[in-house]
Amino acid sequence: MIGFEFSQFISDESKSKFEQLLDIFMQLLPNTNGDVQETLEWMNQLDKYFNLTNDNYGMGDFIQDLKDKGYLKENELSGEMSLTAKSKQSIRQRSLEEVFNKLKKSKQGEHSTKKTGSGDEINSDIRNYQFGDKLEQIDFTESIRSAQIRHGAESLSLHEDDLQIRETSFKAQTSTVLMIDISHSMILYGEDRITPAKKVAMALSELITTKYPKDTLDIVVFGNDAWTVDINDLPYLQVGPYHTNTVAGLELAMDILRRRKNANKKIFMITDGKPTCLKINGRYYKNAFGLDGKITNRCISLAAQCKKLKIDITTFMIASDPYLQAFVTEFTEMNNGKAYFATLDNLGSFIFKDFESGKRKTVY
Repeated sequence: MIGFEFSQFISDESKSKFEQLLDIFMQLLPNTNGDVQETLEWMNQLDKYFNLTNDNYGMGDFIQDLKDKGYLKENELSGEMSLTAKSKQSIRQRSLEEVFNKLKKSKQGEHSTKKTGSGDEINSDIRNYQFGDKLEQIDFTESIRSAQIRHGAESLSLHEDDLQIRETSFKAQTSTVLMIDISHSMILYGEDRITPAKKVAMALSELITTKYPKDTLDIVVFGNDAWTVDINDLPYLQVGPYHTNTVAGLELAMDILRRRKNANKKIFMITDGKPTCLKINGRYYKNAFGLDGKITNRCISLAAQCKKLKIDITTFMIASDPYLQAFVTEFTEMNNGKAYFATLDNLGSFIFKDFESGKRKTVY
């Protein structure tokens, strides 16, 4: 596997030495699968080549500050250091900033539909009271102003005709499952595909938990089998010696979304290869040589089931093989979903633009 080549380090002089080193530390952690010891070893190597520290502030000072400021905790018995919740949240936030910095400057739509009515975000529209409107929708300032205009300030009285209603915009809630392929092909041929996928997952989780707290996000990883991972465990996510059991991933995602009460449900699937595995009666059926109809037909059948359940599937295929694109096209048409043939550089942009655009659709 090809490693990472560092040619030059240009520091941001507006930041303190700790902040400069923290930026590097947070950038390296996803690449080391959250291994603190390995990350610090890399930083020591970088320090030798690029003189990241000086006589006034050394790497030992940085490590101590990481502990003092709550980024690392040390096991008193073994001396082993691990990430704290603060570090994990910081990684997600930085991943979010990194993804959005790559997006072209454009007016991003808010998390709303075109419908008005009983919602949770006040807008500027005012109308007369109608039977059935809720008390909390009444704008008393505008209502009193209306009464003054109608009856005069000296004989002020408030009637039903004076009541003014402040419209609220209905904010659509969405349940999302992000499926990440962790089969061995995600690190084959000297290309690290899993780290960008992890960064996108961390950024998406940070966006949803901070901007859309009423939404839900579940992370499903799939290799020979499929299972969920906690958002806090994303930095530690690793590729295994697995085949690609897309069926298991889809079945688990569907099971999760069936239990969600939100009307809007979607699956984002990041994969770089073809489905190569099924589990039948407790045994694995595998075929890594070309597309196996027994496997692909099951995938397409699940796409149709998702359509019936009104679950949209958006596939992000990190591959350019024509026969794989043909399969993804068929899979997408069966679900009436979307497919992007993304590169590692634009994967995050594609996912975030698709996620945000989905928030602007009118939901009935």
